[in-house]
Amino acid sequence: MHRQRYSSAVIKNFLARQTTTKNLLATNDAVTKNKAYCDVFINHRGIDTKRTLATLLYDHLSRLKLKPFLDNKNMKPGDKLFDHIDNAIRNCQVGIAVFSPNYCKSYFCLHELALFTESKKKVIPIFCDVKPSQLSVTDNGNVPKKDLLRFESALEEAKCTVGLTFDSLEGNWLDVVNSTSEIVMKSLIEMKSINFH
Repeated sequence: MHRQRYSSAVIKNFLARQTTTKNLLATNDAVTKNKAYCDVFINHRGIDTKRTLATLLYDHLSRLKLKPFLDNKNMKPGDKLFDHIDNAIRNCQVGIAVFSPNYCKSYFCLHELALFTESKKKVIPIFCDVKPSQLSVTDNGNVPKKDLLRFESALEEAKCTVGLTFDSLEGNWLDVVNSTSEIVMKSLIEMKSINFH
């Protein structure tokens, strides 16, 4: 797999532009009150990956001076779950979807994934301890048909997107975190360069 490496000057320039953008956003009361701005939203199944891969990604991206969103890090008691998460997804730049064995059993995970695709966000899939072919939406009778269709469509799109695979028993945690972070940085740099032209 070929990955382009960016020089420290390119990354510093990008991070300086990120800081300027964030400062401009912070001065706009309408944005800070009504929208949850983040660079990258981490979609994951808590029981599988919250205390491992999701948190490692959040911490690493934060150290890179990015603003990641992870529910247990960015939300506080009293926040309206769907409002806060939906706003964060709609206003993020990139999404990371950490697929895991219990991912498709979660209405919330599938709702977030569907919102990524409906919002036309770039999604970086990580298949953690699961193959794309093993992912499917099951109808347990509790989910409205309209949502099932949204979830199936979003899941099919994600399964057809090139992603990273990771085996938590055999794999190197640092490698998957670094690879994901590089892809996020590259995506953000490409988005900014498109917006500046």
